[in-house]
Amino acid sequence: MGAFLTWAPLLLDALSFVLVLALVALGLVVIFGLMGVINLAHGELFMLGAYTVVLAVGWGVPFWLAVVLAPIAVGAVGWLVEVLLIRRLAARPLDTILATWGLAIVLQQAAVLAFGPGSRSVARPTDATVTFAGISYPAYRLELMAIAALVLVATMALFARTRVGLRARAAIADPDMAAALGVNVRRVRAQSFVLGAALAGLAGALVAPIISVDPHMGFGFLVPAFLSILAGGGVSLGGVLGGAAIIGGADSLLGHWMSPVVSQIVVFLIAIVAIRLRAARAAGS
Repeated sequence: MGAFLTWAPLLLDALSFVLVLALVALGLVVIFGLMGVINLAHGELFMLGAYTVVLAVGWGVPFWLAVVLAPIAVGAVGWLVEVLLIRRLAARPLDTILATWGLAIVLQQAAVLAFGPGSRSVARPTDATVTFAGISYPAYRLELMAIAALVLVATMALFARTRVGLRARAAIADPDMAAALGVNVRRVRAQSFVLGAALAGLAGALVAPIISVDPHMGFGFLVPAFLSILAGGGVSLGGVLGGAAIIGGADSLLGHWMSPVVSQIVVFLIAIVAIRLRAARAAGS
């Protein structure tokens, strides 16, 4: 019983990190799967979601309303980025990578100018704890996990069971044929970028009360998100959860027993092993 009481909070912390990481990675998958764009500014969209909550709560907006506003605001930023930048470089993948890298730097420095280089914090909407099986756990973290899980399921259902998802899958499989059948491929791609940005913004908003909000926070989620996609088998929506479980779970749990540098090295090694095993399985089949 003592071991269970010790391990349960750690496992719940790891689960909350996995679900948030899956939201960030799912946004990357949506953008890459529909557009073939590797968005190196995705971490900064995550950061913008967190800063949206910081600003909104500072102006007296209720926390949960601020969480709703964050993906809307970041989605609007994503639309501008798609129209002004991505759309003009869509046929040049390397230029897109460089452009989004430059955009990431611009957004970081804009955050430094607007908020300063230091970190900000947001009060949790509740300090209540939930007690079950002798374990006390913060209620907000449970709410965060529930919201993240619902959004992940809803996003996957959107692509699997709706006409919007059908058009998106058609645009992925054969853009020319989809266009010939009346699918507005350009609109579908723009919508995908907006959705991916909104998912990153929502993830940033949800974690704002439990981590420090600073201009460089996005990088700490961007790299694990990319590793989750690779470990999960590429652009499969379902694979995102498996990859996030491997990378996020390992990162969260190892961080309790190792220094940050050592834990990151181990996480990278785990990612390499997972990618190699998946490649070997694919070659064998």
